[in-house]
Amino acid sequence: MRTNVKMPRVSDTVDEVIVVEILVSVGDRVESGSLLLTVDADKAMVDVPAPVSGTVIELLVDVDDEVTTGTRLVVLDVSE
Repeated sequence: MRTNVKMPRVSDTVDEVIVVEILVSVGDRVESGSLLLTVDADKAMVDVPAPVSGTVIELLVDVDDEVTTGTRLVVLDVSE
């Protein structure tokens, strides 16, 4: 089964963030809580964790992309 990891709300006042670092690659196995990427939220660096364990099957963003709360970031295969 596939699970979409979406950009969580990182602040009450910030809806748009910029992807500054992607910490996983397609094929990587991640555990719930593992860091997937880092975003710049109004000059504060925020890490985005995996909500569930699984294998990265698709990266939907690139470094320097501007994304909003709710944007799909990563697709995980959680059927293991």
